[in-house]
Amino acid sequence: MRPASVSLDLDNLWAYLKTHGDPAWESRPSFLATAVPRLLDVFGEHRLTTTVFVVGADAERDDGAQAVHDVVAAGHEVANHSWGHEPWLHRYSRSELEAELVRAEDAIVAAGAPRPVGFRGPGYSVTPALLEILAARGYRYDASTLPTWIGPLARAYHNRTAARGAAEDLFGGFGKVLAPNTPFRWHGTGLVELPVTTMPLLRVPIHGAYLLQLHQISPRLARGYFRAALRLCLLTGTTPSLLLHPTDVLSGAEAPGMEFFPGMAVPGAEKAALLGWVLSVLREHFDVVGTGAHVDRLPGLLRERRTELCG
Repeated sequence: MRPASVSLDLDNLWAYLKTHGDPAWESRPSFLATAVPRLLDVFGEHRLTTTVFVVGADAERDDGAQAVHDVVAAGHEVANHSWGHEPWLHRYSRSELEAELVRAEDAIVAAGAPRPVGFRGPGYSVTPALLEILAARGYRYDASTLPTWIGPLARAYHNRTAARGAAEDLFGGFGKVLAPNTPFRWHGTGLVELPVTTMPLLRVPIHGAYLLQLHQISPRLARGYFRAALRLCLLTGTTPSLLLHPTDVLSGAEAPGMEFFPGMAVPGAEKAALLGWVLSVLREHFDVVGTGAHVDRLPGLLRERRTELCG
């Protein structure tokens, strides 16, 4: 059976509020103590080993360190999701990028996980300099690309709902539709890129927040949409890499201040049930693993791409 992967970006409440320009982020509110056990329960119920991309600033705090401990104890891979979860790494200097990676690595290791070999930029932010630094530091793969055309639409929604002073250049341009939807190797670095899979041919996202937005309209529509995406993956030979977030199992009351985020009107138990259904359907067609194990299962000869596509 062909591989597919599931990964979780362990973005915390403060990180969402910071990106949205809400000053309440400065008190570093957290929902990890609620979200992590619920997610691990769903993964355990489906006997899945996944990859969790951890934010270094959270790994330095007690609830984040406990989350890392629990994730490792359950057998999941821990990867690097930056230290400060700022979705504008494309603005960083080379020295700032390296410092960001190193500080996150140190925090993750101090919390009890092995040194990470996988990275995902917050907000799918990636640059040629970042890829070069990852390769030099011994990373095996990056998972920061989302090959879709909806970036400008997501940016327009963000800018319309966010406070003044929030980041206004997020999510990339229409050119992302030209990015590969299947794994490849970045030219000159040896680094494997494992894109967050979008629906083949249509290039629309299929991960949690988008399914939940459809679920709010019609649960039947959300399930039909996901089944259609899997059928297209099978027809095109795409081995999907599915992205999750803590908000995929949290209600609006459990994430105060996030009313702007898609799907927050859906109760947490209903979200967890939808996630369980998604994982069970995915397992009907694919051998589901974490992103690191997915990379291990790829052919030795991957097509190379030049880094002009990122940024």
